[in-house]
Amino acid sequence: MADKDSVTKEYMQDSAVFADVFNFHLYGGRQVIKPEQLRPLDTAAVVLPYRDDALPTPVQKYRDVFKMVTTMTDDNAAYMLLGIENQSQIHYAMPVRNMLYDAIEYVAQVDTAAKRHRQNDEKSPSGAEYLSGFWRSDKLLPVITLTVYFGAEEWTAPRDLHSMLAVKEELLPFVPNYPLHLIAPADIADEDFTKFHTELHLALKYMKYARDKKRLNEIVHEDDGYRRVSKRTADMVNIVTGSKLKYEEREEKIDMCLAIEEMRRDAMTEGMEKGMEEGMEKGRREGMEEGMEKGRREGVFTTLAGLVKDGILTLTQAADRANMTAAEFERRMS
Repeated sequence: MADKDSVTKEYMQDSAVFADVFNFHLYGGRQVIKPEQLRPLDTAAVVLPYRDDALPTPVQKYRDVFKMVTTMTDDNAAYMLLGIENQSQIHYAMPVRNMLYDAIEYVAQVDTAAKRHRQNDEKSPSGAEYLSGFWRSDKLLPVITLTVYFGAEEWTAPRDLHSMLAVKEELLPFVPNYPLHLIAPADIADEDFTKFHTELHLALKYMKYARDKKRLNEIVHEDDGYRRVSKRTADMVNIVTGSKLKYEEREEKIDMCLAIEEMRRDAMTEGMEKGMEEGMEKGRREGMEEGMEKGRREGVFTTLAGLVKDGILTLTQAADRANMTAAEFERRMS
């Protein structure tokens, strides 16, 4: 099975999903960036930090996904360079990491402009422009890097460079800040998931409630989209959240509601089998028949109690399946 990093990287490379996530973050869901306007770029970048002996030591960095977008504004073409960094774990130095990626790209653009002037044997308008290699008329393409966090927890790491600094407050105005552009499921209000226009909204909402089984059960039944999810979205969600959903590999569309029900049934069966095994072992000491029956009852109760705690069954439903009153079941749970 693929790991989290590779499966999220492959998923976000899809131009429709890539455009969707930037339209959500930059334009509040308006469909400004179209998938057909995107062109993939080389994700490798080279930085030349200097050592103590002043000799450059090339260090290669790799972005997760990097694309150029060409949009039309007032009949003029506008270009942007857009990058996505996927995180399955919280990264406490993400502002610096993204800042480095963007700085490398801006340096590369300056170098490209200087190289173009030299190759075309262009005469610089001034000595200052000649020395810098970058002319007053030259312009850079904006670079925007967006971090997409595929976790249910709150993002507790710094969201800008200033949050990482040990510095007196009075000096902060003199230190340029660098914000982290972040999409995290826990930050998204339920009503805002509709601003996505691909299945990404189903994936992110599932991830938001992956640890709240009661709410997860509600949202997958409230949204009909979960009944016909593409296999690649279901696979990505399954791997990232570790849900252990079961479905046929040959299916193109997955009913995640049904897959969750199958997972619950498997959990209940596993709990009952475990209880019977424990009962049989105990039965060897207390009497086989009595022990097996007691073990079976213990297994059933333990499984039902777990489903109540997870919010999957009500107390009354669980008590009825255990042939107990709700009061008896609650006392035994406490």
